[in-house]
Amino acid sequence: MAPSHRARTTVGRLALLTALTALATAVPHPAVAAGELPGVRPTAETPAVHDDEAGGNADADDPAIWRNPDDPDRSLVVATVKEGGLRVYDLDGREVQSVPAPEAPGPDDAPGRFNNVDLVHGMKTGSRTSDLAVTSDRGSDRLRVYRIDGDDSDAPLTDVTDPSAPAIFSSSQEEINEQRTANGLATWTDPSSGRSYAVVSRRESTALSLLELTGSDDGTVSYRKVRTLQLPSRFTLPNGTAWQPCAEPGELPQVEGMVVDTENGILYAGQEDVGIWRIDAGLRGTPVLIDKVREYGVPGTYDEETEECTPGKDPGYGGKRLSADVEGLTLLHQKDGDGYLLASSQGDNSFAAYDRELGDDNEYEGGFRVIAASGTLDGTEESDGAAVLGEPLGRKYPNGLLVVQDGDDKPGEEGRDSTNFKFVDLKRVLDALED
Repeated sequence: MAPSHRARTTVGRLALLTALTALATAVPHPAVAAGELPGVRPTAETPAVHDDEAGGNADADDPAIWRNPDDPDRSLVVATVKEGGLRVYDLDGREVQSVPAPEAPGPDDAPGRFNNVDLVHGMKTGSRTSDLAVTSDRGSDRLRVYRIDGDDSDAPLTDVTDPSAPAIFSSSQEEINEQRTANGLATWTDPSSGRSYAVVSRRESTALSLLELTGSDDGTVSYRKVRTLQLPSRFTLPNGTAWQPCAEPGELPQVEGMVVDTENGILYAGQEDVGIWRIDAGLRGTPVLIDKVREYGVPGTYDEETEECTPGKDPGYGGKRLSADVEGLTLLHQKDGDGYLLASSQGDNSFAAYDRELGDDNEYEGGFRVIAASGTLDGTEESDGAAVLGEPLGRKYPNGLLVVQDGDDKPGEEGRDSTNFKFVDLKRVLDALED
């Protein structure tokens, strides 16, 4: 996932997205007009974190749901909070464990910054087989790997990262400090070979890299690069003109939200200012753009003095369901073989659902918003990461669970940016989509 709107370093890009969202929603499409999408209410939330020095520069970003097979009531949510590292929560949203990100290797170097997290089930590490939480460390351009022990109620995560694990995109610490580093992340295990992989995107770039996860005899985990794919950064519009999302010079439209459908061998990748791509999970073949953001094709002019982009006239080539940024992607598998690809439409605080069956060409199935349940349990805004699991999670969530990041937790503390995660009973989501 990408940084939240207020965490972006490029003021110009922020200004453009704000203007484009206003442009796109001034006359909303009938299918997504304000108030027409159904609302679902969360059942719980995690404690707020704060992206300031007092809060340890913690900024909620991306969750993953780990189901405890021996005791589903004791299942866990593992989530990234950027420079704050990882947080582990129980099904009530209470913090179980806080795992710090690594310190900067030198006084002028970037500290660890955990961006996205995903799970690997049943990987052999040394003499044992373990479930793993894998996170992209944007600060060091590496993956960090943690073994999950559901029997340890105080510290279920143990760092098993190989100390010699290499940088993914950078060739030196100086290049790492420029922070065009590991950003989005999706893990998957090939059912035919049993090998586990991570697909990692590069910040401010269109690059995706396929890494094979490798376990060593001492129980640590590393990885090796298999191949890299570059998504397009420029597009030919129906009128024959070329278009590229406006950004600071040298910055390309990046990917963050990603998820792999292992049954189909398909990677879904959200290029934030473009749309959702369907790609072979091995990064082979030609990617297919299955939906576009509303702002697709809108020109923008970057002003170096103001560091702002000014949008031009909308030529009308954008999509109808997503407002930039496309953020958290997550996949719901259902017992009948059906299911949904869910995507966070960050620009209009909604979620879009697509049929996961390729035979239906990922047809749009509807959308919803996560709305306030009470004066203290609010909905979600500017949502980054999301995770869904359609398996029973004990007494609290017998129908499954959706966890979404809230980029503006309320009521919050005056003068502080507050973010957290909302827990939503999956039945409420399915009821909203099926109405």
